[in-house]
Order: sequence, then structure tokens, then C-alpha cells
Amino acid sequence: MINFILRLLLLACSILLSNIAVADELRPAYLQLDSIDDLNYAVKWKVPKKGGQTLTITPIFSTNCQTNTTKRSYSSNNTETQQWSIVCPQGLAGKTLIIKGLENTAVEVLIRLAGKDNNSQIMRLNPRKTELVLTAKASNLAIVKVYTGLGIEHILIGVDHLLFVLALLLIVTGWRQLVATITAFTLAHSITLAIATLNIVSLPIAVVEAVIALSIVFLATEIIHEQHGKTGLTKRMPWLIAFLFGLLHGFGFASALAQVGLPEHGIPLALLFFNVGVEIGQLLFVATISGIVWLLRHFINNTYRQYGKLVITYAIGSIATFWFFQRIVLF
Repeated sequence: MINFILRLLLLACSILLSNIAVADELRPAYLQLDSIDDLNYAVKWKVPKKGGQTLTITPIFSTNCQTNTTKRSYSSNNTETQQWSIVCPQGLAGKTLIIKGLENTAVEVLIRLAGKDNNSQIMRLNPRKTELVLTAKASNLAIVKVYTGLGIEHILIGVDHLLFVLALLLIVTGWRQLVATITAFTLAHSITLAIATLNIVSLPIAVVEAVIALSIVFLATEIIHEQHGKTGLTKRMPWLIAFLFGLLHGFGFASALAQVGLPEHGIPLALLFFNVGVEIGQLLFVATISGIVWLLRHFINNTYRQYGKLVITYAIGSIATFWFFQRIVLF
């Protein structure tokens, strides 16, 4: 039985580490269209690399749109970026945009269209939907769908945030304490997500990410202390620790949202539903882990569960420690 448990734990760690490695490859491509005047647009096209190779996907505009400058290319952060400008009679509104080759990939494309009146909108395409008709202004329903999806995806591929939540789940006992802890974490990161996105308060993202990793190390240490009979502050008041560190995690969410941007005519709606998406993804994760724990309680005795908890905790702490020193380099 012990060998079986060890194999499960090693498999879980392998999956986790593979998700960490794949996260960069799952980054969406990004197309930015900035209106210069009624007919001309500046184009920025960012494509993630996979295995060192740039994905072969290309934006195709309506036939009456023509490229009028030479394309400039450069690489950075495992991404290939191209910039050029196009001229489109009667503008882009009502024109069809196609991402050629997208159906052969596993990535999505975020499109940001900014008008000269500072009115911008975010759209998205995926391998199942490779073309769309550009509009002058996004509908409220489109904003809700896009930003809810972005929130869900961000939390589910944000392995550091998920490890923090997992560590909390390993500490709390009982449904009341779980609800209070998750609610405190949600409230805290909602506050800082809003104030950071609205530029009320800002922190250096490199520092934020390093301290987020450190917060996971702290929780792992608290779990180890508990295993040795030392009851720490997190065990006594997990909701307080969740709230304090949740404030920091909110800045991390805001950094991800800043890379996409918000539509000027729908900032409150986009911000609200990005946060809703984050919460949906977080609840899905909590429900999944809770279901696994319930199964383990019915099929594995307490000794093996405690042993498994210890192994998982050391894995969490080791990964977070690696992240911390890796992110310190970015200072």
C-alpha cells in the first residue's frame, strides 16, 4: 500500500511540475491594433514560442486592408513580436479578421482594438473559432464572456496561486473554517486587484511574485510545524493569514490583467467579471481537492494520509523555495 501511495504522490508531483513547465507554452498570442487615424492602424503581433520554435499563426485582415510599412521583428521572453501598420478603407469596423493556422495549435489569441477616441475592446479567438467580425464597440455581454474566461484561465494556469490555496486546504479543518479562510482570501485579493488595476496603488511585480513564492514557503513551514505538534498562527487563525497574503496575491492578479488591459467604456464590468472568473476557477480547484480528500479518507487509513500530507508539503515548499530564488534574480 505504501508503494501505491508513493506512486500516486510522485505522479501528482510530475503532473504539477509539467504544468509549471507548460504554463509558458500555453500563453495566448496577442494582437494589438491601435488606430492612427480613420484609415491607418498600427499592428503589434506577439506569438509565443514552443520548444524554441515560433508558432506558425498569422493574422489575415480583409482583402481591402493593405500593409503599408515594413514588418519589424524581435524576440524576447520566449516570444516573437512583429510590428507594422495597415491601411483599411472605411476602417476596421465590420471587417473580418482571420488567424491563419490557429486551428492547428492549442493556444488562444487575444485581440485588443483601440480606437483613436481611446475606446478599446478585447476579443479572443481559439482553435475552434479562428475568425471574427471586428466591431466599433464591444457589447456588455462580450465583455462579460471574455473577462470571465480570462479570470478562470489565469487562476487555473497560475500554479503559484493554486499551491497557496492547496497549502491552506492542508491546514484548515472543518467546513466552517474552510469557508471563512477562502472567503478571507477572496475578499483580500479582490480589494488589491481593484486598487492596483485602477492605478490607486502599485508595487513592483518582481517583488510581488517573489513574496508570493515566500508566502507558500511560509504555509509549508507551518504545516511541518503542525506535524511536529507546534501550533502556529496559521492553524489558529487561517482566515487572517489568508487575508494578509491574499492582499499580495491580488497584485499578482492585477499584473496579469494589466497585460491584457481593460476596455475604457467597460472598466467596472471587465474588472468585476475577471474577478468572478478567478473565483470560479478557485472554487473548481477547491472542489476538486476536497473531493480527492474525501476519497482518501474512505480508502486510506490515517497513518498513510499523514505520511502523504508530509510528502506533499515538502514538495510544495521545495517548489516555492525554487521559485523564490528564481524570482529574486529578476530584482
